[in-house]
Amino acid sequence: MSIKNQFNLENKVVIITGSSKGIGKAIAKGLAENGAQVVISSRSQEACDEVVKEFTKEGLKAVGIACHIGKEEQRKNLIDKTIEAFGRIDVLVNNAAINPVFGPIEDVDPAIFDKIMDVNVKAPWSLSNLVLPYLQANKKGRIINIASVEALTPGMGLGIYSTSKAAILMLTKNQAKEWGSHGITANAICPGLIKTKFSAALWQNEKMLSKLERSIPSGRMGMPEEIVGLACLLASDAGNYMTGGVYTADGGYMIAG
Repeated sequence: MSIKNQFNLENKVVIITGSSKGIGKAIAKGLAENGAQVVISSRSQEACDEVVKEFTKEGLKAVGIACHIGKEEQRKNLIDKTIEAFGRIDVLVNNAAINPVFGPIEDVDPAIFDKIMDVNVKAPWSLSNLVLPYLQANKKGRIINIASVEALTPGMGLGIYSTSKAAILMLTKNQAKEWGSHGITANAICPGLIKTKFSAALWQNEKMLSKLERSIPSGRMGMPEEIVGLACLLASDAGNYMTGGVYTADGGYMIAG
């Protein structure tokens, strides 16, 4: 098979959580441009519909299904509605996450700790388990977990978020190990500083941004579209032999010392 064909995602059904904006939306668009039928999902149905409208205008295949990933019944509904719409699931991109707090780890309210773990760790675990039977039925499947460079090295003020993303790396490795015999791969992508609403507190502070950019070999923050190539590789046949991996797209942040 030619390398071009290996990246072809025609007839593949992909769920991307948190895909009404930012990295999730960019990944959804990239996968759709490669032929995938994408499920746009976020808490707001209206936001999902906006993205679907935008994609379909460009000739891309997309449906919108609202889902608050912190709620089990909504997670189940997302999977059920996807099967109703397409009859199959091939790829799950666990992208949605929260970070409602910035500050020392000892100051984090236990309720906020639980909320971060529920959304950033429990939800991807649960959604992956819910799609597992469909991936097993295909004897093939892809799970792509969006983590963060914060999972690999401690930053200031993001301790509990970092902890949740570090848990995602081990979840990914266990999924790869336990589900490989079903033809399923699981990989994690660790973005660095990417210009999204999610990271606005960092890049809107000019002093902080300037300091960060000076420390990154590429000398700049990344854009959501710069995560897409990795996602396309891991979702497609081109990434068949890649599983249990942790891949950074960070402008060299991890080697900056």
